[in-house]
Amino acid sequence: MRSYIRHPSEIPVEIELCPAGTCRQPVDSRLRDVGMGGISFVMQTEVCIGMLVRVRIPVVDPCFEALGRVTRVDCEAGRCVVAVGFLDRADAYRARMVEQICHIEQYRRDVRQREGRRLSPEEAAREWIERHAAAFPSLEEIA
Repeated sequence: MRSYIRHPSEIPVEIELCPAGTCRQPVDSRLRDVGMGGISFVMQTEVCIGMLVRVRIPVVDPCFEALGRVTRVDCEAGRCVVAVGFLDRADAYRARMVEQICHIEQYRRDVRQREGRRLSPEEAAREWIERHAAAFPSLEEIA
């Protein structure tokens, strides 16, 4: 089973690198994957495994914010995919909820583009749940 599942890649995230416990100015990034243990995102900056980072996802209300530790870095051609494990189990659970919200928002945009229908967030949530929730991996499947 995968520990990270595919996520809408245009979701913006803000990353603060926190070497020695002091966080730097946030860097804008794009979310790549979300799992119960953490997230991965794309950065132009190379980071070290073990470094602390503060992750902020401002597109949800309330804004998601959590502290994590870099667990993997894969860099190629000036672009790094960084995997971060959350330090707090509650943050990992909240990230899972953020992931569902992001999928619903992506569904809302897709319907608007594909069908020309403008769904409210509530309508989009109802439709997404009806059409896709069964295929959304359970917590046990991604653990």
